[in-house]
Amino acid sequence: MRPPSNPIRLLCSPAEAPRLRQALQAEAGMPHCVLCHPERGAATHADVAFVSRDITGRSTKFVTTPETALYYEAMRHAPNLRWVHVHSAGADRQIYLDLHARGVSVSTSQGASDAVVAQAALAGVLSLSRRLPLLARAQQRREWLPLLEDLLPRDLAGQHAVVVGWGGIAQRIGLMLRMLDMTLSVARHSATPVEGAHRTVAYDGLRDVLPHADWLILACPLTPITRGLIDRRALHALPARAMLVNVARGHVVDETALIEQLKTGRLAGAFLDVFQQEPLPPDSPLWTLDNTIVTPHSAGFSDGNAGRVRRLFVDNLRRWAAGEPLRNLMAD
Repeated sequence: MRPPSNPIRLLCSPAEAPRLRQALQAEAGMPHCVLCHPERGAATHADVAFVSRDITGRSTKFVTTPETALYYEAMRHAPNLRWVHVHSAGADRQIYLDLHARGVSVSTSQGASDAVVAQAALAGVLSLSRRLPLLARAQQRREWLPLLEDLLPRDLAGQHAVVVGWGGIAQRIGLMLRMLDMTLSVARHSATPVEGAHRTVAYDGLRDVLPHADWLILACPLTPITRGLIDRRALHALPARAMLVNVARGHVVDETALIEQLKTGRLAGAFLDVFQQEPLPPDSPLWTLDNTIVTPHSAGFSDGNAGRVRRLFVDNLRRWAAGEPLRNLMAD
């Protein structure tokens, strides 16, 4: 659907407005936009909404703060809304699903934080391999704990990592792991061989490669196929030395089974940035496990992300005004 010929009414946050206005003015041939905010009562007339990070703030898929709800309700009650662009790589929050079902186009910022998320995954691998969770707790106790005997770290070179997913994030992770002289297998939507991978399997063939994995690294989207992909049987197929890194989505993993295996030492460790319930409940055992690193769904956070997201949105706005296909459009 082509945008209106009149000035575009663009819903955004007051904090984002001056930066967005500057970005629009810096691009030649951009359409004229009237920026509006829910507090001013003009949001119900919005044609386009730009959901920047400051709008979602500390909200999650499960808990929505009043500040975020203000924008969600503005979008729900904007009859002329035709397109929403979100700062995240995924659009699986209920508000976006509802708007998409209503016929509103939804585009994401996929790619803007790929390098940052990949770096976070690598940080997880390095931290677990060097036993940093154990050493951090020893530091709190003022205990001198040399990594000797049973605590001696294994060389990463020669270890085998199974990466689940092969989008921009997973490809960067794979490149980093190969630079550490690790071998790589990939599970993705098809078994088409990945260059440089020891083995490539489709998602339904994942269990064939798990018994040989030192690392299971999840960087896949949440889809009907990947939901619950790492279930109790998959976790049990991993060798006891294996460690898990999840920068995908919490619902890719059976969290109860994962906790059991980490508690008993059946799995050696985990770096988890995503969970089945967010924020992670205070009574979750994951907070206190010596072999587990918990981060608050922040693997993609970086001070450069906002600029990358803004540039992607401005490019999409130019495309939208010209009636051209949008980048990163949510599939029907």
